[in-house]
Amino acid sequence: MTTKGDTSGGFSVQERAAMKERAAELKTDAKRAKGAKKAAADEADLLAKIAQMPEGDRGMAERLHSIVAAVAPDLAPKLYYGQPGYNRDGKVVVFFRSGQMDKERYSTFGVSSKAALDEADGFWPTSYALIDPTEEAWERLADVVRRAAAPE
Repeated sequence: MTTKGDTSGGFSVQERAAMKERAAELKTDAKRAKGAKKAAADEADLLAKIAQMPEGDRGMAERLHSIVAAVAPDLAPKLYYGQPGYNRDGKVVVFFRSGQMDKERYSTFGVSSKAALDEADGFWPTSYALIDPTEEAWERLADVVRRAAAPE
């Protein structure tokens, strides 16, 4: 998606920033120790990024983080393109994208192809818009996380 400040036919400012963040994440990851120390550092990076988010998105990202920790503790927190994600075996399963940081109208909760959400009819959502979710919406989101994190 292009936004104000784009170069003709090129990537938007937000897309270029995300690519730079991802390159830095991969560089940091390559230098990091393995095991528990790496997992703790990944979570610390994710929590630091959430703390930097604008107020509305920060609250939603914190709520999602607590939901994932409660209903899918086997998913590991890690940044992907500068946004919070939760993975299994290094593959993102669910993620959050800050709408305010992306200069979009809403934030996004999404699932990857690694999420166990396939429906028999061959039709299921892969992302959800978030704007000040109600308690009922958070309960539904927790159910999606629970199902997405189920072993394949």
